[in-house]
Amino acid sequence: MDKYKHSGKPGRLKGRGKLCQAILAAAANFRRWRRNPQIVMAFCLAFILCFLLSDKVIRFSERHDTLLQLAEPFIWTFGDAVSVLVISLILLLAFSDMPNLGNEVPFFLIRMNRRIWMLGQILYLLSATMIFMVFILVSTWILTGSRAYLANLWSETAAILGYSKIGSELYIPSFVKVMELSFPYESMLHIFGLMLGYGVLMASLILYLNLWKDNGGVIGGIVFSGFGIVLNPSLIADWFGISMERMKVANILFGWISPLNHATYYMHNFGYDNLPRLWTSYVFFGAGSMIVFILSMIRIKKYAFQFTGTGKG
Repeated sequence: MDKYKHSGKPGRLKGRGKLCQAILAAAANFRRWRRNPQIVMAFCLAFILCFLLSDKVIRFSERHDTLLQLAEPFIWTFGDAVSVLVISLILLLAFSDMPNLGNEVPFFLIRMNRRIWMLGQILYLLSATMIFMVFILVSTWILTGSRAYLANLWSETAAILGYSKIGSELYIPSFVKVMELSFPYESMLHIFGLMLGYGVLMASLILYLNLWKDNGGVIGGIVFSGFGIVLNPSLIADWFGISMERMKVANILFGWISPLNHATYYMHNFGYDNLPRLWTSYVFFGAGSMIVFILSMIRIKKYAFQFTGTGKG
């Protein structure tokens, strides 16, 4: 007995919802992970980055014989713009070939329309970014090892780094206002959410630009990341010799218009400045990603598919 019953349109499956079809299209992308050196390299680089950035915090804790709260290595590692920027460049490596045009794509396009297939690419992009960020978070937990405790209280290590000059001397972004106005797990979840929002927005932009021109997404991703570097207040101050008073205004202005600053936890309003609120950044990333996704759904109607090989899948 035929497993699928066709509707009036040939090649279209009845009994499978559009969402199920989109999930199948997304799953096809994940099946290529095991044979894709690009994905393997991205995860390896992410783990190496976690090791290099969190090693300073962990070694400091070992030297002073102090413990760490489990979330602190992640908070101090990815609480500043530079770390978020490096992670975005690794994501650029992972998503540079979106949309993936494997040997199974012609079959999917026969069985479903273009918009459903594109929805599958968007689902893949969202879930892959989530998996990547979870991998980074868990990596910092693993690297912390036996020096961590679970209580939702800042450690003695964090107090030393935050309330002395040692943190800045070691280039560890431990900020007093973060410790005074939030708890470790709360900070961890917000940093995770901001990084996820920034990653999804950049990946969606890569997808959309690749639909316009091959490798256009790579160029767009580099420009997107470079835009955040240029709108760094301290960098602008060094270039143009801006005074401290004007730098405060620039810091607020760039905090509102720079995606990278939106993704940086301490660049938010904790109750006594005019920087964006956390919810503002979540809306910024969510609305921006949704707009780009809609543009991609529109663009796919005119996209010219080109399949260059029929090798084994």
